[in-house]
Amino acid sequence: MDLGIAGKVALVTGGDSGIGWHTARVLLEEGATVVLSDKDADSLREAADRLEADADRLFAFPADVTSVESLAALHARVAESVGEIDILVQSAGVTGAQGLFHEIDDAGWVDTVEIDLLGPVRLVREFLPDLRSGGWGRLVLLASEDAVQPYDDELPYCAAKAGILALSKGLSRSYAKEGLLVNAVSPAFIHTPMTDAMMDKRADERGTDRDEAIESFLDEERPYMELGRRGEPEEVAAVIAFLCSDLASFVNGSNYRVDAGSVATI
Repeated sequence: MDLGIAGKVALVTGGDSGIGWHTARVLLEEGATVVLSDKDADSLREAADRLEADADRLFAFPADVTSVESLAALHARVAESVGEIDILVQSAGVTGAQGLFHEIDDAGWVDTVEIDLLGPVRLVREFLPDLRSGGWGRLVLLASEDAVQPYDDELPYCAAKAGILALSKGLSRSYAKEGLLVNAVSPAFIHTPMTDAMMDKRADERGTDRDEAIESFLDEERPYMELGRRGEPEEVAAVIAFLCSDLASFVNGSNYRVDAGSVATI
């Protein structure tokens, strides 16, 4: 399927693995030029090598979304290498502080919100002039099922992701008339390094292996995931790529759930 984005320039953060990496792969296959970014330079370089794309259509620049200076430096490198971007996919994030509310201190809240909410705020603010300049732009922010169905053992993450939905909806109202369409995607329990780490921790606590930890998690914590498995990152990337495309020319301010039914309401 032709997504109509050949020749467009996309920046994908959180691009060294998981959803971000698979999104970059799809955008490259559709003819876009992709700038991959993540915090760790070594893992980012390895991720770019795995994409095996033409050198003139794939760039990899490390950046830290918690640092205004780092994002400004990223913007400068992007401008020098490819000019202005047309597409921004914000996929960088962490699970953050976990535990019941009374067990999480200020530092846990601040660290989680710093990365999962203020990071996207800083990133969008830095690259918004690019997205507004050409009369055609796409911004996709990664939220989560937790934004609308919060879980009591990860409330900082839930609150940050709820903020992402509000941010996405607000931005979609501000800039649509300029041709910039803004949407969110909310995955649930996707097969990524982040959920691997969660399941390894669960396995250690229960004295089981990862597969048994996943099975018990689905049974006990995610009963509405009717497919009975973790999602694959490429399944989320397909939805993101659609929202980045010309095919989504009338989609704005939406939240696309990719969750196998995990959210219990419509």
